[in-house]
Amino acid sequence: MMMCSETPNQKNSLFNAMNRFIGAVNNMDQTVMVPSMLRDVPLDEDRELSSMKSDLDEGDMYSYYELLKSIRTNIEWGVRCAAADERRKESMKFTRVHSSASISSSASSSSSEEEDEEGEDLEKQFQFHLTGLQGVLGKLTLQANSLTKRYKQEIGIGGWGQ
Repeated sequence: MMMCSETPNQKNSLFNAMNRFIGAVNNMDQTVMVPSMLRDVPLDEDRELSSMKSDLDEGDMYSYYELLKSIRTNIEWGVRCAAADERRKESMKFTRVHSSASISSSASSSSSEEEDEEGEDLEKQFQFHLTGLQGVLGKLTLQANSLTKRYKQEIGIGGWGQ
């Protein structure tokens, strides 16, 4: 298969960001032969990985290894049914509140103005979320690469394969 070089516009596409992340996680998964070695290895020594640390997480490399793999699976196969059901419930609550608010506002405005605002609003929302998703995927890609590098250092093959 012939690979096309990326143009500057393609480099910033969501599809390419997802592919870079999936490639980094696949590389991490192939490199980390014994994931249990990552247990109890703190993130504090690695600046890039420690930025992922939150109050809820254990904060070891193994938990982030599993997190990155889980995100890859969600990208490749879709979000699991439980999460989709939860979002549907939240969406229904939001729709009820939003629809009652729009009913009261539609009495005072014409439908064409409302459609224009809604279309513009959807485009802004899409751009906002697309930008956010690309930023998150970029950070996750860096963190997968950093975890791979750190694992190599932990097992003593720091300069191997770079």
